[in-house]
Amino acid sequence: MADAVGASVGEVTRVDDLGEIERASSPRWVWWRTAEIYPALLEAGVRVQRCHDLAAVQSLLRTYEGEPFVPPQSALSEPAGSGAVQISLFTDDEAASKPSRRLGAGPDGDPAMYGTYFGLAELRRHYAEQLAHIARVRKAHPGFGLLVAAESAAGLAAVEMGRAGLPWSTEIHDRVLTDLLGPRPQHHGRPRKLQVLAEEVSALLAPEKTGPALQVNPDSPADVLKAFKRQGVTLTSTRAWELKEVEHPAVAPLLRYKELARLHVAHGWGWQDQWVRQGRFHAEYVPGGVVTGRWATSGGGALQIPKVMRACVVADPGYVLVAADAGQLEPRILAALSADRGMIAATADADMYTALARQALGRPEARNEAKIGLLAAMYGARANTPAMVALKRRFPQALDLLERAARTGENGGIVRSVLGRTCPPPEPTWQEVPPEQALARSRARGRFTRNFVIQASAADWANALVAGLRRRLIALSDRAELVFFQHDEVLVHAPAMLAEAVVAAIADSGAEATALVLGDRGVRIPLAAAPITSYADKN
Repeated sequence: MADAVGASVGEVTRVDDLGEIERASSPRWVWWRTAEIYPALLEAGVRVQRCHDLAAVQSLLRTYEGEPFVPPQSALSEPAGSGAVQISLFTDDEAASKPSRRLGAGPDGDPAMYGTYFGLAELRRHYAEQLAHIARVRKAHPGFGLLVAAESAAGLAAVEMGRAGLPWSTEIHDRVLTDLLGPRPQHHGRPRKLQVLAEEVSALLAPEKTGPALQVNPDSPADVLKAFKRQGVTLTSTRAWELKEVEHPAVAPLLRYKELARLHVAHGWGWQDQWVRQGRFHAEYVPGGVVTGRWATSGGGALQIPKVMRACVVADPGYVLVAADAGQLEPRILAALSADRGMIAATADADMYTALARQALGRPEARNEAKIGLLAAMYGARANTPAMVALKRRFPQALDLLERAARTGENGGIVRSVLGRTCPPPEPTWQEVPPEQALARSRARGRFTRNFVIQASAADWANALVAGLRRRLIALSDRAELVFFQHDEVLVHAPAMLAEAVVAAIADSGAEATALVLGDRGVRIPLAAAPITSYADKN
């Protein structure tokens, strides 16, 4: 049957046939971009097991070869006429031998396969070139093949998550917004509580009140800066950290206004109208949209759901949300990459920071000191606190890895993740500035590369987790759906009777990701999963 898949692509006449092929042989699908093609297949009832996303892979290959980072959705220029949706099937590494077809509508309005798409030759050429390129890269970085597979699998998961949607209660959402902002305003005006705060800010900053119109608009930084200057307070911006340093009665209501205004804009009623349909929040996810490999969104802000809105994420009747996230992922990744025996031993503890405090500071109760010190080391903070000094002394290999990555970046070099994801090089003219600016740029790049090796490796692990979990959920039930993913956190919406099986699937996927990405290094990455009714119940 595997050989027949490649030979029969040009003869497929109905979308249902593709479903039969997928179920029978689980071929590898090769196409330009998952986000543009896979939604139509899902609508037609075809759930793909495996794919090779040419654009996502091209983005990885470009940066590996030292080119600037280009997000996956822009990484590959398609040939003319590529508006047609590619339906090209490949079995493992063998290309189809007949012309591809594209999705359309049959005479009766049903989805059908029709027409010959002339871009198949280009598709096959790109695929063959990428396979050859990947083979060359794997000689230096054997894990790169896994990176490619996980990145493509993440694209499938992202489309499925966007289609399934995150369960979202508009009733609870309305209640939260009304409690915080007041009733929904008509004609897109300010909610009542925002208006009251705006008037309070204006009254405290304006020299006098002349009529009902506001004299200071809290939404206008220029207005606010001028108003404070009239009060004898000079500010460079209206950022919260700068406002908090000012002693003035208008600061407190202004900060509260800014907080609630952000909520109103980012997750208010307008957001609900646009992104929530039939009790589901349908976001648009972009795997690998960030240079470190982390996901981004092209709409909906799914990766910035504020805590106050988590109560809106509620499981359907008879269902649960199974929530899990990796505990202290980045420090554990650092332990694995550096092979620092002391730090590896600390990963055996459920709370790694307590173990680090015990080993480096001799006081387990100094957990927060150890945490702040290690995070400062990973993110390039210049403070040399007693905790940082103790960490360097106790875990020299781990801290040296960070320092070497920073020095590489300061000198204009590139660094890679555990699987070979590569940071982009600096601009060729990055040091063609006055000496003091050149030094600042060098230090900034060092901070970037210092953290890149850790954060990008964590993204490698997380994509492997998503790929493994997606595979296990498909085998378990089509009613168990991955509905949310953020960095190292997953939410699965499943029937309550499947809760234990989903918990086991998450644990197995985490263990598999650790073994595949980090190998047998003795590092433990706990991934505790638990069924909950609401996202607000997590932790």
